[in-house]
This record gives sequence, structure tokens and C-alpha cells, in this order.
Amino acid sequence: MRIQRHLISRPAFFALLVGSLGQISALAAEIPANRHVIVVVWDGMRPDFISEQNTPTLWKLAQQGVTFRNHHAVYLSATNVNGVALATGDYPNHSGIIANHEFRPKIDGQKPVDVEAPEVVEKGDAISAGKYVAAPTVAELVRRSGGRTVTAASKTVGFLEDRDVDSPNIEGSVTLSAGRAWPSESLASIIAAFGQFPKSHWDQGHWTTQALTEILWRDTLPPFSSLWLGEPDLTQHETAPGAPEALRAIKSSDDDLAAVLAALDRHQARETTDLFVVSDHGFSTIEHEIELPKILRNAGFNVATENPQPDQIMAVGVGGSVLFYLPPRSSALAQKLVEFLQQSTYAGVIFTKEKMEGTFSFDRAMIDSRDAPDIVMSFRWDETKNQFGVAGMIDADWQRAAGKGTHATLSRFDMNNILIAAGPNFKKGLTSDLASGNVDLAPTIVKILGISSPPMDGRVLSEAMVNAVVQLPKAETKTIEARIKFPSGTWRQTLRISQVGSTNYLDEGNGNFHPNEERK
Repeated sequence: MRIQRHLISRPAFFALLVGSLGQISALAAEIPANRHVIVVVWDGMRPDFISEQNTPTLWKLAQQGVTFRNHHAVYLSATNVNGVALATGDYPNHSGIIANHEFRPKIDGQKPVDVEAPEVVEKGDAISAGKYVAAPTVAELVRRSGGRTVTAASKTVGFLEDRDVDSPNIEGSVTLSAGRAWPSESLASIIAAFGQFPKSHWDQGHWTTQALTEILWRDTLPPFSSLWLGEPDLTQHETAPGAPEALRAIKSSDDDLAAVLAALDRHQARETTDLFVVSDHGFSTIEHEIELPKILRNAGFNVATENPQPDQIMAVGVGGSVLFYLPPRSSALAQKLVEFLQQSTYAGVIFTKEKMEGTFSFDRAMIDSRDAPDIVMSFRWDETKNQFGVAGMIDADWQRAAGKGTHATLSRFDMNNILIAAGPNFKKGLTSDLASGNVDLAPTIVKILGISSPPMDGRVLSEAMVNAVVQLPKAETKTIEARIKFPSGTWRQTLRISQVGSTNYLDEGNGNFHPNEERK
């Protein structure tokens, strides 16, 4: 395995890790001394749950920094897609990752792959000359500038945030993801202190936070660190947004944030550290569970969810959206499938690789990647409240029951997520309503650290930064529409897009089939 070969090349790492990491800072020639950036991700956190009662630590931090109220996930609004967007500053069309699960026959021709699985990343790199993730991540860019990095994630998304095995050999850099690590020898001291990675996701965030703050930061802080917490996402999937268990999960992430801040105080580094607290996406509650493969088969479509035959449609459900991979040279089949979906009760927005009436092209959602499917459908949503009084209901695929929580639609409740930034480079007590997005973190971070990077889709969040002598970029919002008439009625879908400078953000999108009045 490529990653394993890299691990073997650093046999002396463990001794350095548990010894003096302070000597490593001298390697960061391009990065000013005593400058640190930390990204803390609360997976699946909605902005409307931030309060003095629910999240006392985060609420207090927001008073000391900047709250971005109009912050956006990228579509598809799912963990791995947005993990890569946060890390690279690029939309899925440039990063190459458009969904948590994709059908990539060159990697696995029998079933969809989990895009972040280490064996998938390894094979993807092998067949793409190391470009499985097509853009460098912040961690990789920092190491190329001579800086040490630490990535700690309680979920496997960490394998996508830092997987460049060819980046410089900066001793002390570690990637810890779901209890696995490279260099592999860095895991020994963590297990000795805290035991094996917990099976209960209630404890996984605490374990990962302790590993970061008490072991990986023991002697010195690196220029760049990231901490990915799996809550409240995991609990909201099992219950729903607003459930008592979900609120306790939110409080557990707030406790982990408090541990991060306490560690910064121990290092006397609060005044030299910029901290971003962000979520990868928002969350919704499932109103209707849509068993789409069965529905399509009953309508005469030849559909598979695994082991596809050459003449079959491959349907990959990812929660609030479905990806369709069609056989080669099947334009007529694509048209038939799209028209069926347009006349359904559950379709929200339909994107197509080839131009079709009543749809949007992939480039509108920035998902026209090299491995994109032929059709992507986002399920319909509305503002109805769930059993806990929380707004945002969606139809969703066949993998979770109605009443549970999920995401990955174009609902505003999935696309609007949190971002709070605090530290020496950010204004204090500011609330910004200017549109921002997950793609903006990477360009802002490399700007703070003063390192070079390739062009990114995101922008520097200058409006929130001190000593930023810039004219605010032009901001506008527009709504685009696509429609098609059938003998039985009209399909109409819309997509609202905010633009700041040259950066686009998807606010929300939805659709509906309107039967002719005489047929009601």
C-alpha cells in the first residue's frame, strides 16, 4: 500500500513525537514563527442550534470573533464532499469528489465505493498518478512550505484531508483518522494513554480530542491543525435534529471545543492562533423514505444498486440525493428516466451531464467532475417542522426510515452551515451576512500563514479580517429556472445562487410537478 510504504520510511518518527517536537518549528522557513491555524469541524451542525444554553463555549467564542450567518456547504451537502472542499478550497468539479458514495468501475466494478476508505484512496491514487483528490489540501501545502501539520478526525474523512504521501517528510506531522494513523507508530503513545479507539461514537470525539491536545500537541503547536468531530451528525442520523440525544451530542462537541481552548491556554497560544469552527453541512428530517430502485423497476426501468450488468442503470443513494450511472450511448434512456422523475412527487432538482429540457447542467452545481454520473437528483424538501419542532423536512433514499435525520439535498437547511472564526487576524464581535462557503477556508488559511498555493475556487474572507485593506467584492443573488410541459402538467425547478466576486454559492434549490387543473 502506498501509504504503508510511506510509514516505513519514517522509523524514527515515534521517538521524535514523544520527545521534543519544539525543534521541528525551525523547519517552517516560509511560515512565521508562533503563527497557528486550527480548524474544528462539528459534523452536521446547524446554525440554529448555537445558543448560550446548547453551546456555551462556541457561543462565547462567537462573541470574541466573527459569525458568518450566510455560510454555505457545497453540493452534494455531505461529509466527504465538504471535507475535501474545506481542505482544498475547490468545488467538486475541481477536487474530483462529488458524493460520499460513488460508482467508480476502475476502482470497484461491482458496487459503489466509500470515497474516503483508505483502500479506495490508495487505488484511486494508483490509477490517477496520485491525483485521486485532484487538488492539494491545506495540510499538504503547509508541509510543502516546511511546516508541521496535525490532522485528527473521529471519522474516516481525515484520510481525504491529508493523503499526499509525496509531500515533504516533515517530522512530527501526523494524520489520525477514526483510530488509525500514519505514521502508524504515532498511534502507540495515544493508545497507551487513552486505550483503543472507542466503538461508541459518543466517546470517539473525546478520544480524538484528547489525542490531539494531550499527545500530538504535547510539546508545541504546529502551524496547522484540524480536528473533525463526528457529532452531532452521527446522533442526528439515529434520531433527528432537535432530539434530546442530538442536543446532548451537540453539547459533547462543545465540551471538546472547550478542551481545545484549554490546551491553547496551556501553550499560551490564544493570541497567536486563528481558530475556525465550521460544520460540513446542515441537517434535515426525513418525511418520506423513497425506495427509488423499486419504484423504477416497477415502472419498467432496469435498475441495479450493485453488480450492474452492461445494460443496467446503476442507482447510488446518498441520502438526500441519488446518482444515476447509465449504460454507454443511452441518450434515449436518459431522457426517459429524467421525464419519469420530473413527473414524480419526490424529485427536487435534477442535474444532467447532457443538456435536457427542464434540468440544470452539472456545471450549475459545480459537480461536472471527471468521474461524474449521468444524472443527479436532489430530493424535494419543505419547511415543515419535525416531531421536535425543528424546521426542514425532506424526502430521502431507501437507506434510512422516515422520522430520522439525514442531508445531501439542496434544502436551505442542508446547505446553510456554521462558521465562526476568532483570533488575531479576525475582527471581534462581528456578524457577517455576506455569503461565504466551505471553499473559502483554504484560501483564507494559506493567506494567514503566508504560504503559496495554486488558484482555488474559494475566496479570502477579507471582510472579516483586521488590517484587510480591500474593497468589498460585489455581491448579488439570482434565481434560475428550468421547466418542461407534459400532457399531464408542468415540471418546474429553481436554483438560487449567491455570488461574491467570482465565487458562487448555492443557497437552495427545489422543484415540483404541477398537474393540469382539469386532471385534478
